[in-house]
Amino acid sequence: MPEQTGATTFHLGKHRDSVQAALARLDRQRFLDRFLAKDPTLWKTDDETARVVRNRMGWLDVAAMMRDQVAGILRFADQLRGDGFKHVVLLGMGGSSLCPDVLRQTFRRGRGRPLLHVLDSTDPEAIAAVDRAIDPEWTLFVVSSKSGTTIESQMLFRYYWAKSQGERFIAITDPGTPLERIARERGFRRVFLNPPDIGGRYSALSYFGMVPAACAGIDIGGLLERGDELARGLRPGLAAGACEPVALGAALAALAGAGRDKVTFVTSRSIATFGYWVEQLIAESTGKEGKGLIPIEGEELGRPSEYGKDRCFVHLRVRGSSDVSLRRRLTSLRRAGHPVIQIDLEDRLDLGAEFNRWEIATATAASLMGINPFDEPNVKESKDNSARALETFQATGSFSSPVPALDEGVRALARLIESTRKGDYIALMAYLRMDAPTVALLGKLRLKLRRRCRAATTLGFGPRFLHSTGQLHKGGPPNGVFIQITSEKALDLPIPGESFSFKTLEAAQAAGDLRSLEGRGYRVARLHLGASKKEDLERVLAAARQARHLS
Repeated sequence: MPEQTGATTFHLGKHRDSVQAALARLDRQRFLDRFLAKDPTLWKTDDETARVVRNRMGWLDVAAMMRDQVAGILRFADQLRGDGFKHVVLLGMGGSSLCPDVLRQTFRRGRGRPLLHVLDSTDPEAIAAVDRAIDPEWTLFVVSSKSGTTIESQMLFRYYWAKSQGERFIAITDPGTPLERIARERGFRRVFLNPPDIGGRYSALSYFGMVPAACAGIDIGGLLERGDELARGLRPGLAAGACEPVALGAALAALAGAGRDKVTFVTSRSIATFGYWVEQLIAESTGKEGKGLIPIEGEELGRPSEYGKDRCFVHLRVRGSSDVSLRRRLTSLRRAGHPVIQIDLEDRLDLGAEFNRWEIATATAASLMGINPFDEPNVKESKDNSARALETFQATGSFSSPVPALDEGVRALARLIESTRKGDYIALMAYLRMDAPTVALLGKLRLKLRRRCRAATTLGFGPRFLHSTGQLHKGGPPNGVFIQITSEKALDLPIPGESFSFKTLEAAQAAGDLRSLEGRGYRVARLHLGASKKEDLERVLAAARQARHLS
């Protein structure tokens, strides 16, 4: 294959032939023609997969469709500004929240536009932080859920409905959902009905991503134009190697087949949060049937000696960015034999194209790996376990598993470090408020674990990650090492109409996920922090420094 295809440069080293073989296989299958025809047999041949795929590929055309809706969305956003709204709070999870979260942290809000907040947590301290930042009287609440039944969105809606009602709420959902019914019965300002043939994690360029962005004054017309431009480049008869996103997917699948399944993202600072979204897309689409690509985002780039032979690196570079240090490190990695793929973006609006590029690439890689990228067979398991944990708490006043002392958790962590083997990845699962100091401390812990074990690390905040990497944890390769971090809460918040609080709901979600992982016999440690979280995390970090790794 050519080293460069459009904006993508492939440095594949000795893996070039295996990627070329994957591209040849796609050409023999007439992949692109069948993909554009939405042929479900590209992934599986059974009737159930065909049914799922037929109801999940509307994203291929959504950028063009949404360009026709831009004027109406902008009129709605102008009305909000005219009515004096100061804040917009998005209540959603996973595919309903991650794209808006990326966009709000990538682009400045427009002059005079409301400040966009994304609340995708049941952590009472995270909810309280949003409460402190807003005035409900001048806040628009966006209840966002494809199914209209997502428990986190439902509980957050109840909480804020008790503070502010009617015209201060809008809904984004599929037609015919319980959320649509509630929104119409209660007089929401607006209901945006998304095309129902788009899965949540493929919905970035639909109403789910574009309406919240427009409210904040972000240029959704520019994003959609770039996304549509990339989609129009998919032409019947085009060779796989000449189609950028298909070539990218072939490279990812071939590298995974060679053991390099840890897709490590490195980005220009101006688009640093893009990893939030692409992590979910890849993990939830490919992490099943004991297979999967393992996305690594937010992990500080290191020296070649810190990595095993299970990595490939993807550098998303915005032209004009001062990425000199990153480029030097990536050059060192490439010279050490690690595959590096570089994608050049003209500016930040090219994220519109990246959403489409990675959706197509992920679907392509899944086809080569024999995986249906449009289902999530293990997500319901954790939900069911969480529901059972909540029922136990309501019946008995406690959860079935006692809270471990921190010292006990630290000893379990040391044993996990000793057990880590070549090719494993370490997942930190933090049921904590996602604030800058906590992210920084857990980032230090990631680096210490990587250097100690030469293992890839991920960081997810619960319950947010349950709608992202949670599918990969349960359904993907059985080489995960899992560290759950919970804590005492400085406060709690009631949920109107329920006998349990947000603190209890979050604890039940943590307990349910822990049960899912332990039930598979996976290596898991739980660290329960006290009220002094910073000090306890420092203790954990010190213990990780001292732990012995048996390579």
